[in-house]
Amino acid sequence: MNKNKKAATRQNRRICLPFPQETYNETVSDAPQFRLYIDGMISQCPELSPPEAGDGWRAKDSHISKKQDVMIRRTEIAGIARTVRPSFVMPYMTGMTDDAEKALILRRFSVPFRAPAYVFGRDPMHWQRMEQSLGRNSIVGTTVREAESLPGHLVADEKHTRIGGGKACVATTVAEGCVPGVSVTVSAGEDALKEACAVYKDEARDVTPDYSPETVNTDGWKAAMNAWKSLFPSVTLILCFPHVFISIRDRAKKKFGEIYDEAAEKLWDCYDAVTRASFSQRVGRFSEWAEKISLPSVIADKIGKMRGNIAAFGAAYAFPGAHRTSSMPDRLMRRMDRHLFDMQYFHGFMSSAELCIRGWALILNFAPSNPHTVKKYDGLQSPAERLDGFSYHENWLHNLLISASSGGFRGPPLNPL
Repeated sequence: MNKNKKAATRQNRRICLPFPQETYNETVSDAPQFRLYIDGMISQCPELSPPEAGDGWRAKDSHISKKQDVMIRRTEIAGIARTVRPSFVMPYMTGMTDDAEKALILRRFSVPFRAPAYVFGRDPMHWQRMEQSLGRNSIVGTTVREAESLPGHLVADEKHTRIGGGKACVATTVAEGCVPGVSVTVSAGEDALKEACAVYKDEARDVTPDYSPETVNTDGWKAAMNAWKSLFPSVTLILCFPHVFISIRDRAKKKFGEIYDEAAEKLWDCYDAVTRASFSQRVGRFSEWAEKISLPSVIADKIGKMRGNIAAFGAAYAFPGAHRTSSMPDRLMRRMDRHLFDMQYFHGFMSSAELCIRGWALILNFAPSNPHTVKKYDGLQSPAERLDGFSYHENWLHNLLISASSGGFRGPPLNPL
């Protein structure tokens, strides 16, 4: 059983709706008014409730949370009891959303947990548990609310890190400025990466059962390429072109000076080709030039390897919108690198590491971008909003919690008893 499906057993029994606090307080104790509001939300935002909710539901019971003094009602949909929770309270009643969002947004900038504890009270572990609780939701299902928005072109990479002093790897999937897939594994081998990348596959197919991306851009790591091809046999794998430049630059820039500059100029001229035929011709001429002038092996070997993999580099021309570079994940994974460094990498168990990085990914997807970026995209604040084209609430954390209604999962709980 997939580890995230285990987490979904009870998580997708909680329906989170955008209740204004005043409206909620007025209607929650009035059963007819509460029913009218729920029916309106099912009609307006059917994706926030199980599909069976459209066929009818019944009120089950209610209780008052001792932690927050908020009445919570339960409903029964298709024979399964589900809790209706307003977005102004955090999961597990750990706090009020408006109080938590200012502390959690600091985590987008990798501020240590002791900082929000000092500024907003409580202890560092309180804020750490609150962040990790977000990681129990499906990242894909929370970030992508409409099946049509599932990305067809992905970029995949691996971040090498540590857990409890031992080696670990974070398999990362990036698309449309979001991180829809992260999973921690103990190695970067094919089997381990296949299991880690399968988390993204399972969550995406929970949204659309026949989902398969058109292309995946990789850095050429054979184990990762085999893992993706095994998970999605029809996918087209594309090699990241700038990795050729980087491998040459790191080995030749200082040592070979002018000849490196000339090779780099010709290399980028190949990249600028507008058609696959033109790209192949330029790579061929570039390779012939390299052989003619007897380039140093640290440059010539990389050029020869690029020519040998020309089909994988040129495959992107057949797919408009496919990624030829890994610049998008590089930007996002630099943030991941700072995040992991600032927390001195993972501690404890694999399960806690998984929740930690998944909570980080959801905060990254939903936290507001800088004002210039928001203005550029006509007020759409976060990568998730830009992917979906809308938001449920003007507050980013409310929007995340509402988007994570039913844990972001579309299917019924595994254990309805």
